[in-house]
Amino acid sequence: MKIIFFGTFQYAVPALERLIKAGYEIVAVVTNPDSFQGRKKELVASPVKLAAQQYGLTVFQPPSLKIGKLENYLEIENFKLKIKSADLGIVVAYSKIIPKEILGLFPKGVLNIHPSLLPLYRGPPPIQSAILNGEKETGVTIMQIDEEVDHGAILSQAKYVIPPEALHPQIAMEIFQLGAELLIKTIPDWLAGKIIPQPQEHTCATFTKKFSWENGRIDWNQPAEKIYNQIRALNPEPGTWTTWKRGFQVKILKILKAEIGEDGKVLPQEVQPEGKKAMPFQDFLRGVGQKELDFK
Repeated sequence: MKIIFFGTFQYAVPALERLIKAGYEIVAVVTNPDSFQGRKKELVASPVKLAAQQYGLTVFQPPSLKIGKLENYLEIENFKLKIKSADLGIVVAYSKIIPKEILGLFPKGVLNIHPSLLPLYRGPPPIQSAILNGEKETGVTIMQIDEEVDHGAILSQAKYVIPPEALHPQIAMEIFQLGAELLIKTIPDWLAGKIIPQPQEHTCATFTKKFSWENGRIDWNQPAEKIYNQIRALNPEPGTWTTWKRGFQVKILKILKAEIGEDGKVLPQEVQPEGKKAMPFQDFLRGVGQKELDFK
């Protein structure tokens, strides 16, 4: 069984490694191009590319999979040959749309690990949305990819209980690890024809949206649990923040971690002032010479 793996972010690495350990032949890995990151704008490869190189896999990094743009990709002929030699496509945290012309090249179709219990939370940040909404449980879906976003038929699902004190990065990694295990269990039955794809109940679908910096602004008039979930969901990106006054200056303070105290109020635990490194909130208070702050 020859597979082409599409993935970019760290959350996709467990699935790639499980496929390799399960003995599947990964004929190519498709990931995002290297990008400039950090203050020094250094060129950085995606986590999936780094993992693929460790296993000696062929890596392609087209800027787009749209056919018109692919024609300008330097390795297009080799890329086409690799796709035509594959039986199955696997997509995990890839971040690019795969057009129908490419989807149709895989005899066994293209499967995706989606980190929610579809049809709930279709869209790019489903885990953040679930945490933000105070969900106690979410899950992962192995689905067929079709031309619409998170719209394809379901092959299998597994539930995940959201730890009440965990932050988004931990929750996301655990869900994708669960998805990797579910994928390995699902593929043999899918290839053997033992799974009948189940169409989603589209009338029950809910949708997510990408979060911006403005979505991270904390409204301290909201209930404590809602603020707490906002901090858990939106860190490290796009981040949660508030403002405070020092004299006549209004300053921004990122709130990285918090807890709900015995009095029912949200207590910051780790913060990051403008232009400085993260620090415990009590160290920040001592640094500005105040016992408490009036957040706005």
